[in-house]
Amino acid sequence: MNNAVEKCSLQGQDREQSIGKRLRNLFPASFHGYLIALAAIFLLNFILPRLMPGDPLQAIYGQEALVAMTPEMEAELIRQFSLDKSWWDQLQAYVLGLLQGDLGFSYYYREQVSQVIMGALPWTLLLTGLALIIATAIGLILGIESGFKRGSSLDRSLVACLMFLGGFPDFFIGILLLLIFAVSLDVLPLSGATSPYAGYEGLAYIFDILRHLALPLASMVLVQLGGIFLLTRNTMVTLLAESFILTVRAKGCPESCIKYAHAGRNSLLPVTTATGLRIPQLITGALFIEIVFSYPGVGSLLNTAIDARDYPLIQGILLIVTLTVLTTNFLVDLLYMRLDPRVRYAH
Repeated sequence: MNNAVEKCSLQGQDREQSIGKRLRNLFPASFHGYLIALAAIFLLNFILPRLMPGDPLQAIYGQEALVAMTPEMEAELIRQFSLDKSWWDQLQAYVLGLLQGDLGFSYYYREQVSQVIMGALPWTLLLTGLALIIATAIGLILGIESGFKRGSSLDRSLVACLMFLGGFPDFFIGILLLLIFAVSLDVLPLSGATSPYAGYEGLAYIFDILRHLALPLASMVLVQLGGIFLLTRNTMVTLLAESFILTVRAKGCPESCIKYAHAGRNSLLPVTTATGLRIPQLITGALFIEIVFSYPGVGSLLNTAIDARDYPLIQGILLIVTLTVLTTNFLVDLLYMRLDPRVRYAH
């Protein structure tokens, strides 16, 4: 009887260890850190307006909004945020509102903050997503080719050009492209994401979006390209001196196979790590680029909200941007685990 109980107990422990191992393989070791960062962001977003001197409603909405509010609207907002109750009740109302997608009410746009942001967020995601994919792909290919032909004229030219471009901020590159292609040559649109009142449909509509996207996208890609290229090139130079590359060459593998299947594949690991670190810079750059090109994304929306002192909208945009950065970094960690299985078992 005792042996059967011990056997069942051991089986239960093995099952728990197996489940724990699967969870560790599924999520990166930094998963708890992401949860802590997420909780800290929510708490700061809740606490900071309430720590400001004066009326909490004035800290959330600003004095200008309160002047324009009717007493009925002010009473409704106090009830909605539970500002006449304890902090614990206010926190419960805040978390419940976030779970329901309620980020507050924008008094400038006369609409829910979540709806205002969702109208601009797809344009920003389109711009930053394409910039990240294109810059990473081109930077990898150029870095692999340059590192494989170290010291050649191609290598020296690429290093000089991309280091020169990488020294400029993205909004400065955007202004130059705007002056050249939109003002002087007049081959691309000056601003916006689509042509107003054009009535395009289907492929014509997609082509119109791409024409408006070309200049802001090129600005972000040119600035991001240098860092990816240099990291890939330096990694390739280091990898080509490793013993496993010498072994592959001794076996008679073709140069193209060595370049991409062996050295190129291993050069993805540091680039993936750097991509996670570049995402906040990419999103920040997109906010400035959108202002330069009057692109109807989150950056232009944030600029309008700051000018109008629409505090709930500013708060909602910063919260969404922070959540986007955390989510993309988490996805990069998952991708790194797939590229390098050693990371999966490191902890």
